[in-house]
Amino acid sequence: MDEHVIVVGGGIGGLCSGIYLSNKGFQVTIVEKNETLGGKINIINDKDFKFDLTASIVMTPKIYTDVFTDVDKNYKNYFTIMPLSPIYRVFYYDKTYCDFYSENNKMINELEKVFPGSSVEFIEFLSKSYKKYYLSKKKFLNRPMIDINEIINLSSIKSLMEIKPLSNTVSYLSRIINNEKIRNYLIFSTMYIGVDPYKNSNIYTLIPAISHMYGLWYIKGGLYTYIKALEKLFEEMGGKILKHITVDKIIIEDNKIIGVQTERDVLYGDIVVCNADYSYAISNLIEDKYIEKRYTKKKIEKMEYSCSVFILYLGLDKIYKNLKVHNMYLCKNFKESIEGAFEGRIPDELSLYIYYASAIDNNFRENNTSSMNIMLRVPNLSFDNIKYDEKTIKQIRNKIIKTLKNIKGLEDIENHIKYENYLTPKTLRKNYNDYYGNAFGLSHKLSQSIYFRPHIKSEKVKGLYFIGSSTHPGNGASVVIGGSKVLSNLIEKDYKK
Repeated sequence: MDEHVIVVGGGIGGLCSGIYLSNKGFQVTIVEKNETLGGKINIINDKDFKFDLTASIVMTPKIYTDVFTDVDKNYKNYFTIMPLSPIYRVFYYDKTYCDFYSENNKMINELEKVFPGSSVEFIEFLSKSYKKYYLSKKKFLNRPMIDINEIINLSSIKSLMEIKPLSNTVSYLSRIINNEKIRNYLIFSTMYIGVDPYKNSNIYTLIPAISHMYGLWYIKGGLYTYIKALEKLFEEMGGKILKHITVDKIIIEDNKIIGVQTERDVLYGDIVVCNADYSYAISNLIEDKYIEKRYTKKKIEKMEYSCSVFILYLGLDKIYKNLKVHNMYLCKNFKESIEGAFEGRIPDELSLYIYYASAIDNNFRENNTSSMNIMLRVPNLSFDNIKYDEKTIKQIRNKIIKTLKNIKGLEDIENHIKYENYLTPKTLRKNYNDYYGNAFGLSHKLSQSIYFRPHIKSEKVKGLYFIGSSTHPGNGASVVIGGSKVLSNLIEKDYKK
């Protein structure tokens, strides 16, 4: 291929798209505004501690390794990936905990030990929700979804009827899972993509289902190690990377891509893959006349967005033996703690996700220290009643520390803090152009999913494509990686000689 592809943004979608397109013979240049690639999948490096910035959960590991094997590379030469067991340790407000496994025999034994009689309904849940994943992947996720006929056909309609996506997550799970503690664990797990489980489709119960079916995996050195592996592979394949350069405009003439205007000069190209936040791109990078009618700047502003996150990073002079890599704390007033992120408030009681790579990785536990990420889902910046100023940050920080102390074995945590840092919705907007500082792109409600989500190919501009959390197939590292493969195949088809 003679065509030159410019990828705007070096997040995981941009990197994987660049690798697949380079393998197909395209000339590819990635332009990234920050000093490091990866977007929100990044790293914090302090002299004594390091932290994965945001993403930490590796689902469906084959998707991660396929990027390498699909281009005839051995992924083992680039990174090390290993299964986790258990996949989660879940702490409850009453000082109890339960380990959740992907191995069925271990899971059944644990459930019968902690919640006698609950294993049968749990297996029923896995069966029903895994089917939702299987059908979704086959009929929708692995397809471009740029033609209405991809969804309005007998086969797709039949699959949607089998998936039964209309009831919300909580009502669906309540019909299967009687045990409240197990049910709350599954509800919390569905929030991986930032949707309100009390209002949005039960289809996202496929997230805990595939976590249990395929397991959760860990990449040695943290998930940013995977970004560095992708960067190395991309450059080995002849790809060019321009860092610390901001793209100000996507240049279009007569409905055809010309290139991009950066803060320094013009880069000419035949194809642009926009990996910048979709809403930001529509609002800032593309002239109005080239924007599709259903995604005008006014309409983009009024669309529904996912919630955001507040992350507290703690550098500790102690290793906590009672934590696993992935942990949850579920509070007593669970519903109130969850819905606050979608109602514009910080709840009094918190339910938390705790990432503790130091449990198994010496890269995060040098000299008997450890690194802990604590994530709280919070309202995005469309709610102007929360300012995320120093006062708010301190209040949230103190609530998180108080909650951590309620976990058996972490009562002394405040005495061992040697380093603190924070990520707020303002960080996400400033550093990664997330429209409302939202962490998971556009909301995944049904009316903004599949064909009804922003398309990966422009209908008006030849050579303009999109990849990222707000476009089809959606948010989540593994989903975006899979989407990049679909996108590269579409571009190859469009430009086949």
